[in-house]
Amino acid sequence: MAAKYEPAGPIGRAVDTFEETAIAVLLGLMTLLTFVNVVLRYGFNLSIIWSLEVVLVMFAWLVLFGISYGFKITAHLGVDAITNLLPEGARKVLALIAGACCIAYALLFLKGAWDYWAPFADLPPTTGSWFPTGFDTAARGRSFFETDQIPMPEWLRFLEDWINYGERYSKMPRMIPYTILPIAALLILFRICQAVWRVWTGAASSLIVSHEAEDAVEEAAKLNKGNEA
Repeated sequence: MAAKYEPAGPIGRAVDTFEETAIAVLLGLMTLLTFVNVVLRYGFNLSIIWSLEVVLVMFAWLVLFGISYGFKITAHLGVDAITNLLPEGARKVLALIAGACCIAYALLFLKGAWDYWAPFADLPPTTGSWFPTGFDTAARGRSFFETDQIPMPEWLRFLEDWINYGERYSKMPRMIPYTILPIAALLILFRICQAVWRVWTGAASSLIVSHEAEDAVEEAAKLNKGNEA
């Protein structure tokens, strides 16, 4: 059975608040925007032309937030039929090895996320195929790339001077929706480190989902015993 997650320290609580708030806001906005667009389309023969692209962007954000959230609540699927046959010490060693592999993957994802996003923010990507060896200051910026239909909010016009050399944006720059890439990569790395730490300290025995069906049966049996008593 997976241990109940409890945030450790102010950083853990701050990340929890940020992550859960972002997920709730994204779900709410996606639902509201889709509902309004359906009403406009079928009730008034109108539509918000940029709504589909915005919903797609928010859905992508939601998926990436969900990856880190899955590590938080131990919701990622895995196969433990063989590891459950091993003694507790061996299971812990294998879980830590799996955690180390996940951390390595998260670091690679973080590098790739930064390298993809940075040119859109007029920042240098890193050099090196696997590990950062420096910054490629000669890389061509892509800050002038815009989304297809999402309008540029007026309160973000300061970005035109920051990253687009004073050129005016007619649509929202791609840098903004792509910002989720390095943010999500950092969150995933943080959550994996949390999960590995719980295994290391004995607070959890695995990085993957608990056996929900077995847990439900146990809870039902306990309720039945309580009712009989």
